[in-house]
Amino acid sequence: MTSFVFVPVTAADLGMFALLAGLGLVHAEVTRKIERIRRSLSVTPYINMTSVWMLPAALLLPMPLVPVLSCVLYLHLAFRRRMRRVAPHRTITNASTTSMASFASLLALHLVAGPVALTSSDVDTTTLAIFAAVAAYFVVDALITVIALYFAAPEKATARSLLGSFEDNALELTNLCLGALLLAALLFAPALSAAIFFPMFVLQKAVLAKQLEELASKDQKTGLLNSVAWHSSGNNELSRAGRTGAAFSVLMIDLDYFKKINDTFGHLAGDDMLIALADLLKRETRSHDLVGRFGGEEFVVLLAGSGEADALVAAERIRHQITEMVVQSRMNDGSPVTIADRSASIGVAAYPASGDTLEEVLAAADAAVYAAKRSGRNRVVGTSISDLVGTPG
Repeated sequence: MTSFVFVPVTAADLGMFALLAGLGLVHAEVTRKIERIRRSLSVTPYINMTSVWMLPAALLLPMPLVPVLSCVLYLHLAFRRRMRRVAPHRTITNASTTSMASFASLLALHLVAGPVALTSSDVDTTTLAIFAAVAAYFVVDALITVIALYFAAPEKATARSLLGSFEDNALELTNLCLGALLLAALLFAPALSAAIFFPMFVLQKAVLAKQLEELASKDQKTGLLNSVAWHSSGNNELSRAGRTGAAFSVLMIDLDYFKKINDTFGHLAGDDMLIALADLLKRETRSHDLVGRFGGEEFVVLLAGSGEADALVAAERIRHQITEMVVQSRMNDGSPVTIADRSASIGVAAYPASGDTLEEVLAAADAAVYAAKRSGRNRVVGTSISDLVGTPG
């Protein structure tokens, strides 16, 4: 500890600290509006841009200055969030996590190429050491974040909520790669460090555009396609099927007696039931199938390239999975509740047997749902194939 505190700090070190802090603060101010919108739209762990500055800081500055820079950047971010103040413990946690990830990157650099890695004439070893530093920063930052998020709310922990999406992790890796490029600029041409602003700004605008696109196309409660986006993608599939002569099928899925869940347990439990069903539908369908929520308890699935016979098999598998669902939730007063023994009525229709347009196929599947409900619920009903599958509910 003593050796850490009394690491010598030179005037050149203080100059590098001031440069990195200045770049980070100016960038945060310039992009504050973009980041505020990005933060408000994030449903997974929010990825900011501090690692662009922290990676070169970890490898260039004396160790005592690294957590100081982290504190400066995160205190500024907390202070500038005027609309909603950040809880102090979050700022401390974020700054600490970033500092530990920075120290891990420095350790990786030294393990690969020694303490003189950045001044070595062995370019290949130095490059490998920097890549190792990037990897160490990414892994340690992710690991600490996962542990913190899990213990903050273990009952709500999912792989996506803890690890984030592929796009989230790709963004963090991109930030670290930009940090490595900034490191090279600071070592060989410090004046070029200002050039980092433009690619960072473009990157942030692109990420925001992607988030806005997803917001416009996704149902915010379940993460599935909303009605408008589903119809748009469905009509694209219709055009493709018309050109190639392929078939596709539509499953209309309606939870039986969903209103009773809301009335008995409350709307929070009802929402958890809808989210659980959405997750089930994503697991039981292929990546190129279209899964959407039309509102309430009504879901729709387009199975690309599947005729009605195959769709009936898939629908029956989904119906059976729904009957085995066990959803842990809470009532409006916070008391725990378990939702089980649920069922769904599913209607199946196929193109082109049930219609020449997407709306005609949807109408046929919707009519099949009502037939399933009239027949006792907890059933799968086809249209052109007069099969009823399932158990009366």
